[in-house]
Amino acid sequence: MHPGTRIEADWSKFAYAQYVTEKNYLCNSLMIFETLQRLGSKAERLMMYPEQWSLESDSLESVLLRKARDDYYVKLVPIHVQHFSGEATWGDSFTKLLAFNQTQYERVISLDSDANVLQHMDELFFLPKVPVAMPRAYWLENTLSSQLVVIEPSKQEFERILDTFEHRENTDFDMEIVNNLYGQDCLILPHRPYDLLTGEFRSKEHHKYLGSTTEVWNPRQVLQKAKFLHFSDWPYPKPWITGAESVRLQIQPACHNTTSEQDDCTDREIWNEIYNEFKERRKRVCGSNFMLHKRSESWYDRHTPSPFEPIF
Repeated sequence: MHPGTRIEADWSKFAYAQYVTEKNYLCNSLMIFETLQRLGSKAERLMMYPEQWSLESDSLESVLLRKARDDYYVKLVPIHVQHFSGEATWGDSFTKLLAFNQTQYERVISLDSDANVLQHMDELFFLPKVPVAMPRAYWLENTLSSQLVVIEPSKQEFERILDTFEHRENTDFDMEIVNNLYGQDCLILPHRPYDLLTGEFRSKEHHKYLGSTTEVWNPRQVLQKAKFLHFSDWPYPKPWITGAESVRLQIQPACHNTTSEQDDCTDREIWNEIYNEFKERRKRVCGSNFMLHKRSESWYDRHTPSPFEPIF
């Protein structure tokens, strides 16, 4: 289905879903919904948030929840946040799989919030009837990416999720669960254009993303065609955290020699533009109370990336 095709549908049956476990991710989700509205998406918007958060207080969480509801017409669903053994952030990410239980919808698109929506993806609501559709994690071997998941919510599938929770390994998180359940029999979405990593602009080789060893890498064209861009630049932090300048200078994309006298720095320009635009939009959407946190250089010596974080 061409993105420009006019679709006549009951849009109340479809929703983009976000899960929130703490206020920084609440701001990220608000940014996702603001973008979907600005891009003209017709589907509903659903936010699952911790049940202990009030809608009536003066807290930052309450202010943003009300803004989501009133400005971006988000349906708010209080939930019990799931915690499991292992790193807290990854334990919280189990919460996103509660999207499988949102049976008030025929189809839900679950998006990670540490990302940019570049074009709406309403066409995915009209895929052939399957329980789950996901892109491949193109930077890994034979692994599906849970950064974007198209779901047909159902009691049966949610019970399978719960059963997998009960029999999980201590190191299993949401990406392992969806791969264990659906790795062999889900509908595969093309990662072009549905799952681009910011780290791709830092990579020296692009054949895994391009799916070709002969296609010429054109970063501006790739970004123009992409619909979902996930921030992944370890050891540089996520864009709501200000990384050490020395780290940014060290890991930003390299310039390339050309036949002309001037180097080609397009990858570097795009990469820095992406991060700067996120910071500016974050302040505009969420307000000055969500100024960026700073990360010291010593932090990098004390932390390691998750097993699914690509190292470019």
